[in-house]
Amino acid sequence: MRVECTINGSPETVDDVWEGESLLYFLRERVGLPGSKNACEQGECGSCTVYLDGSPVCACLVAAGQVQGRSVRTVEGLAAGDRLDPVQQAFVEAGAVQCGFCTTGLIVQAHDLIERVPDPSDVEIREALSGNLCRCTGYEKILDAVRLAAERKVSAQ
Repeated sequence: MRVECTINGSPETVDDVWEGESLLYFLRERVGLPGSKNACEQGECGSCTVYLDGSPVCACLVAAGQVQGRSVRTVEGLAAGDRLDPVQQAFVEAGAVQCGFCTTGLIVQAHDLIERVPDPSDVEIREALSGNLCRCTGYEKILDAVRLAAERKVSAQ
């Protein structure tokens, strides 16, 4: 099947997509965007989180054919050229990146939170990130990164 959609603001047309293929596979293997990670393939870890029509979803749970005519934004699409998105920059500066496997999903989820709630409480941050598992950290650096990004967004307004 042919899938036509918009990915990170650019129109994409991909042929020979298998009906049972996931959006995660589609993005990584067909479109060449490896940012979303394949960790559990069951929607349990959040490593593959992307935006679909502006809402975060686990790409492993979405069939590639479901994005026909829709808009997908990946972690790669958050940056403006060579300039990292403030959430991405905060993760680097706060040392919230260890092995990096969960990082992209956490960044997309944190980005969504800060867009909806510019000055989130710790409870709101924890709730927003509750579907994202990290096996390396104690989450403190991740929470620090989200707080830093939120502070910068509030200061910039």
